[in-house]
Amino acid sequence: MKFNRLFLTAMTACALASVAPLALAHGNEPGSAKATIGTTKVSIDYRRPMLKGRDVMKLIHPGDLWRLGADVSTTIESDGDLDFGGTRVPKGKHFLMARFVETGKWTLVVSSKERREYEPSAKLAEIPMEVEEGKDPVDAMDIQLTNKAGRGSIEIAWGTFRLTASFAPAK
Repeated sequence: MKFNRLFLTAMTACALASVAPLALAHGNEPGSAKATIGTTKVSIDYRRPMLKGRDVMKLIHPGDLWRLGADVSTTIESDGDLDFGGTRVPKGKHFLMARFVETGKWTLVVSSKERREYEPSAKLAEIPMEVEEGKDPVDAMDIQLTNKAGRGSIEIAWGTFRLTASFAPAK
C-alpha cells in the first residue's frame, strides 16, 4: 500500500513536470485556422506572439526564416495533397514558416522539419507572399485560412504587416 501511494505520487509529479513548460509558455495564446478547400480539410495550429510595442522589422532580418508563431512551431495539416505554386506537398502534418527576403518581399515555406532543425533538403515548397500594410496594427499575431473560389488563402496579420499566400488542392 505504501509503495502504491509513493508510485502514484511520483507519477503525478512527473506528469505535472512534463506539462508545466507548455502551461507557462510565455503566456502566448494558441491559435488555429481551419477550412475546407474543395474536398480537402486543412488546418493551421500556432501560438500567437504579442508585439507589446515592439517593431516587427527589428525582430527579423533579411534572409531570416520565421516560424510564424511563438513558443512552438506552426503546423499545417491536410487530409489531401496540396499544391503550393506548382509544387505538390503530400497530405499530413508539416511545418509552416515565412522567409523575410527583403523589404516588401516575403515567401511562405512548407517544411518537413521545424525551424530549429531546418535544412534546405527539408523544404517541401516555397512560394512568394503578397505583402500589404494594414491600417490598424494587430498586437497578437493572427492567421486566417479561407477558401477563395476553390483555392486556399493563408493570411497572416501582425503589427501593420499583412502577408498572404495561396495554394490549391493537388490534382
